[in-house]
Amino acid sequence: MDIIQVKDKMFSPFIKSDQIEQAVQNIADQMNVELEDKNPLFIVVLNGAFMFASDLFKKITIECELSFVKLSSYVGTQTTSTVRELIGLDRVLKGRTVVVVEDIIDTGITMAHTVPLLHQLEAEDVKIATLLFKPAAFQKDFKIDYIGIKIPNDFIIGYGLDYDGQGRNLPEIYKIVE
Repeated sequence: MDIIQVKDKMFSPFIKSDQIEQAVQNIADQMNVELEDKNPLFIVVLNGAFMFASDLFKKITIECELSFVKLSSYVGTQTTSTVRELIGLDRVLKGRTVVVVEDIIDTGITMAHTVPLLHQLEAEDVKIATLLFKPAAFQKDFKIDYIGIKIPNDFIIGYGLDYDGQGRNLPEIYKIVE
């Protein structure tokens, strides 16, 4: 892994694929125990969480369902502090255990917007799973049930995460070179 350029920014290697794979396995193992007999509905937040979700669901052994929503709060390398719901949910949540699957939680703005909506739709329980978590950037007060890797507050790309639409296809995670 060498320094790469994506658009006008340089990125250096940060998290290797074997570390990502181990974090995904750890989350799956925890879910397979804690959510057994719950038949949870997993809601994957697109676009960023698609790679994480794909690898995660290969390791989920319990009965479950899957759906997708598309939310966004980023422009370039900065959060906009406003969540735009782009594609809505098409499942009945009443009485269900719902697990929101995110690629990364930094400020927490997206989940602070999303979790109350899921409760309004009468989900019995809402859990949050994220591959990456930035404790130093977190501004909200909610529980994150499944965390793969805690990272510093660096801008990152790869493994589903992008910079203005680019870099999602990288199999490993890179951080911006300041």
